[in-house]
Amino acid sequence: MKKEINSQFEFVVLMAALMSIVALSIDAVLPALPLIGDYLSVSNPLDNPKLITSIFLGLGIGQLIFGPLSDSFGRKPIVYAGFLLFVIASIICITTKNFEMMLFGRVLQGIGLASPRTMCIAMVRDSYEGDYMAKILSIVVMVFILVPVVAPTLGQFLMYRYDWQFIFTFTLLFGVIVMLWFWLRQPETLKDKYRIPYRLSIFTTGTVQFFKIKSAVIYTLLSGFITGSFMVYLSTSQQIFEKQYNLAEEFPLIFASLAISVGLATFMNSQLVVKYGMKTIVHIAMVSFILTSLIYLIIYSGDAKPSVEVLIGFFAVQFFTIGFLFGNLRALAMEPMGHIAGIGSALNGFISTVMAVPIADYIGSFIEDSVQPLFIGFLVCGSISLVLFYGNSNWVSKLIKAT
Repeated sequence: MKKEINSQFEFVVLMAALMSIVALSIDAVLPALPLIGDYLSVSNPLDNPKLITSIFLGLGIGQLIFGPLSDSFGRKPIVYAGFLLFVIASIICITTKNFEMMLFGRVLQGIGLASPRTMCIAMVRDSYEGDYMAKILSIVVMVFILVPVVAPTLGQFLMYRYDWQFIFTFTLLFGVIVMLWFWLRQPETLKDKYRIPYRLSIFTTGTVQFFKIKSAVIYTLLSGFITGSFMVYLSTSQQIFEKQYNLAEEFPLIFASLAISVGLATFMNSQLVVKYGMKTIVHIAMVSFILTSLIYLIIYSGDAKPSVEVLIGFFAVQFFTIGFLFGNLRALAMEPMGHIAGIGSALNGFISTVMAVPIADYIGSFIEDSVQPLFIGFLVCGSISLVLFYGNSNWVSKLIKAT
């Protein structure tokens, strides 16, 4: 007989575990990108990062499908449906010998994983609201970010001990364990009064409602720019440290240390957000994000190349500010959408991700012998985001008047 979840702690850890399947599917593959490229006869090494951005494209598409359906059928059945698709996609990735088919498998993986990722956000929104919702989301993201700390090292170990295909097999087995835990312990969170009878028009009506909520749209766009700039690093980090700095063996450790920087920020956010509010923290973090990239570009203009220690230091500060942005921007977008949490979460994820993928691919195409294009991307994306934030927020004018 199933025993339902009965503590906030277990709920947070389970939600983080659901999202961790996504993180593991992305980050554990990073050390294996050159090996996979060689196996699949990829002629241009700059195409290898597409194995990362393609899964994000699938995540964006999948959220648009699963989110609205969950408002009718509930959160749990949609999680199961998405995971089944992930199983099929993983088998494609393990067995294929064609790069295009691998990209298709990665997109399909992303579509399937969009279900647990979106449902995690929707279930938190079903259960909490306001700044406390942001606190819970920050804790979930903090636990979720622990996965990238170990994922590249795990992927490297599995690759050397077995082969690169076993990385996909391990991720699949991890997902099965989480799904079993989810089935046994997590009750349905969608309240009957918010359940929308299924009809094709729920996609259009929900979308219309979403775009009528100005703040939800603005904060979704902000998420897209910030996610896009971070995705550039995520998809090119292996190339930066292994090719530009010849640190193939040290790459998992470097990646882990920078993930800890994001995790520390999300933990601090969970402690500070209720006291100071989401908008204040987002404002400070966004200005810091812009200033960090600007200082780097001023110091290392032209062909100047920093030592790896200095580069890691700049990345650590940059990602520390991002840690305060991810959860808060998502929570700010979701706050006015309690009545359409499923499709609201889906549209938020779809728009921000579909924005992020071309941003990452475009900026990433310039990162060959220097990381300067990456920091230019940080600066441009951050500046646009700050302008949108100011344009949306009466809070800023009130703050100026108060001071």
